[in-house]
Amino acid sequence: MFVRVTHYRLKPGSIDAAKQLLEGIRPKIMALPGMIQFVNAVNPDGSGCVFSINESRQISDGNDAAVQAIWAAFRDHLAAPPTAEGYDVFADWRK
Repeated sequence: MFVRVTHYRLKPGSIDAAKQLLEGIRPKIMALPGMIQFVNAVNPDGSGCVFSINESRQISDGNDAAVQAIWAAFRDHLAAPPTAEGYDVFADWRK
């Protein structure tokens, strides 16, 4: 498994609109090849982080164009372009 961690910052006052947009494109996000789990977390100041768990790094990398298009839908709400890093999953524990 592979996890992509993407940090972002929303413009002031954009959290509610971004959340509404996110809910509207949920099917598109969850339909990305190899998607296992998607978590998006945001602080009141607009700083946020996305964790997407995928079957493999190769599949995740293959989704790059689709992921860029999804982020483009948020361009009016973003204070700066998001930054992503990827990691091979070392442990995946759940309770």
